[in-house]
Amino acid sequence: MRIFADRKNISMKKACFFLFLCLATVQTSAQNWDIDALHQVNSWDGRFIRNYNKVISRSEPYVAVGVPVAIAVAAWIKDDRKLLKDAIYVGTGVAASFVLSYGMKYLVDRERPYERWPDRVHPYSHESSPSFPSSHTATAFALATSLSIKYPKWYVIAPSALWACSVGVSRMNEGVHYPSDVIAGALIGAGCAVVNVYVNRWLNKWLFGE
Repeated sequence: MRIFADRKNISMKKACFFLFLCLATVQTSAQNWDIDALHQVNSWDGRFIRNYNKVISRSEPYVAVGVPVAIAVAAWIKDDRKLLKDAIYVGTGVAASFVLSYGMKYLVDRERPYERWPDRVHPYSHESSPSFPSSHTATAFALATSLSIKYPKWYVIAPSALWACSVGVSRMNEGVHYPSDVIAGALIGAGCAVVNVYVNRWLNKWLFGE
């Protein structure tokens, strides 16, 4: 009976070691993919590419804040309650994605890629906050998804999606985010926009008594 128990313990130890080895291999492969993909995007060069990505990256906070504010101003001028509801929905979605993604940064506390891989990533800008996830991408996708939900027309969806994707790519080209940071940011932003549909039903009842 004791021999059987010893053999069982040895088998368990082997199984645990094998599982640990598999997890370590997967983690290493994922990390290699992350930095390899970033290295490629960060290496895209040329005057137009650099300037385009620089402008898109820096446009994010102005567009993300400016669009819901512009909708709210239009609603006030027209005295349009529906438009005001749209402004609140878009604005709260962007705000929620920013708060959630920025809070996650300090929970995960991931080094910026140019700090972790100075020999492979050249930073074209520097950031003081941790890397994961990308808040720029989160708010860009929250805005794009919110606009697409409220105004499901191709001339709204196409430019919104193009801009949001460009923001994510620009953050990698600038060398400040890994692809996994950008993907996570996109999921957070789109998710916040979808969940916010239901949150705003309650918010409209509270604000407008509907």
